Amino acid sequence: MAHFKKKQAGTKQEVPTSAMPDVVFMLLFFFMVTTVLREVTLKVKLDLTKANNIEKIEEKRLVSYIYMGPERLPQNKFGEDKIQIDDSIVDDIGAIRNIMYDKLIEEPRLIVSLRVDQNSEFGLLTDVQKELQQAGTFRINYSTKRED
Repeated sequence: MAHFKKKQAGTKQEVPTSAMPDVVFMLLFFFMVTTVLREVTLKVKLDLTKANNIEKIEEKRLVSYIYMGPERLPQNKFGEDKIQIDDSIVDDIGAIRNIMYDKLIEEPRLIVSLRVDQNSEFGLLTDVQKELQQAGTFRINYSTKRED
């Protein structure tokens, strides 16, 4: 009886890695382009109020933050309540209307998130709300901390 021998191929089964640096570079480039880094330097003190019923906003790109609280002064001191939009303090409350209207024109689905220090004056908050209403920004969110 004849026995048959199995022939073995002389090639090795290796994964080609010559294109790997190109793939890694493309992935790195993709994530660099699509990642949005928004760092805001707070110029006001914020100690948010606490709440039970909190909803998280999923699309952060649609959110524009307005910060309200005591102005941070040198040597860890605090001044009177100020309003901050992006990285600048807004001294004229009437300017809020124009700034937020321009942002609303850029992004019609804009959500304005008010981040207000719990010890801020309520009258200032009311004035800001009136300016936002005049600008046509009706989607307003109030930022809080989760209650323990």
